[in-house]
Amino acid sequence: MTTAVSMQAAVLEAINTPFRLEQVPRPTPGPGEVLVHIKASGVNPLDLKIQAGQAAHARHPLPAVLGIDLAGVVEAVGPGVTAFRRGDEVYGMTGGVGGAQGSLAEYAAVDADLLAPKPANLSVWEAASLPLVFITAWEGLVDRAAVQMGQKVLIHGGAGGVGHVAIQIARAFGADVFATDSAAKKNVVAQIGATPIDYAAMSVEDYVAKYAEGRGFDIVYDTVGGATLDASFKAIRRFGHVVSSLGWGTHALAPLSFRAASYSGVFTLLPLLTGEGRAHHGDILREATKLIEAGKVAPRLDPRHFTLATVDDAYAAIKTGTADGKIVVDIDPAATR
Repeated sequence: MTTAVSMQAAVLEAINTPFRLEQVPRPTPGPGEVLVHIKASGVNPLDLKIQAGQAAHARHPLPAVLGIDLAGVVEAVGPGVTAFRRGDEVYGMTGGVGGAQGSLAEYAAVDADLLAPKPANLSVWEAASLPLVFITAWEGLVDRAAVQMGQKVLIHGGAGGVGHVAIQIARAFGADVFATDSAAKKNVVAQIGATPIDYAAMSVEDYVAKYAEGRGFDIVYDTVGGATLDASFKAIRRFGHVVSSLGWGTHALAPLSFRAASYSGVFTLLPLLTGEGRAHHGDILREATKLIEAGKVAPRLDPRHFTLATVDDAYAAIKTGTADGKIVVDIDPAATR
C-alpha cells in the first residue's frame, strides 16, 4: 500500500546494468511494520551477486531496489507495533531479497520483528554495516555450535565481513580464537584479536599441529566455502563442530565422520524468504547491541563516502578488491558518521 508521496531510490532495472536514481512511491507501514527513514545502507557480497544475476536463491526479481542492511530512524509505525515509536534509531537486515524493497532508498516499510535499537556508541553509518554479518556469525557460533569459554575456535576468512565479527563474538564468549586469511591480512586479523594463520604458507596439518596440539579445533567456522570447507573437516577435533555459511558445494564427509564431528549450515536469508524466525533476527541484533555497547564488538569499515547517486562506485570498490572494510552507502549524507 502506498501514498502519492515519493522518495528517491537507486533502482536496478536489469542484470549487470548501472543503477538509476529514480523517484518512486514512498511506502506506508502495514500491520506489524515500521516505516524507517533510512540513513545508511550496508553493502554485502550478496548484493553484487544479485546485480550480476548469480543469486537465484535470493529470489529478488528485477527491476528492484537492492540493499539488505539498513540503519535509520523510525518515521511511523503500523497497527500492532508497540516495540518502537517515531524517532527511535534502529538497524536491521530487512529487505533486498525475496521481492521486498531494499535499503538503497530514502524510506522502507519493514517487519518490526527484524529491527533492534541501534547501539548508542555507533553512528548510523557504522551500524548499517553490521546486521547481516553479525547475524550470520552469531547463528553459526552461538545458535549452532554453542561456543563456550576456553574452546579453541578457528575462523576461515578472518578479515572478511562475517569473519571479523565472528572473531569478536568468539572472544566475547571467552574462546581462544585463530583465523586464516592471506599474509596481507595478517595485521588486520591480529588487531581484531585472533592468532593469524597464513593459509597459503601452512597446510591444515601444520597449523593443527602448531595451534591445536595436533588434535584439532573445537569449532571451525568456514566463511569461504569450496576447498576451505573441505579443509575445515580436517581441522576439526573429535566430537567438534564445523559450521559454514557457504556450504553449497559437494563435499566428502569421511574426514568429518571419522572424527565423529558435527556439521551445521547457516542460511541467514531464511527468515526474510519464508517469514519463519524473523523475531529471532531482532533478538540477535539486541544481543549485538549489548556486545557493541560493552566494547566487545566493533565494525571495520572502508572510510569512503558513497551516496545513492554513486552506488555503482560502491559496488565497484568491492568488485575490484579495493574495499578496506565494509562498504556503506550514505542514504542521508547529512547524517552523523
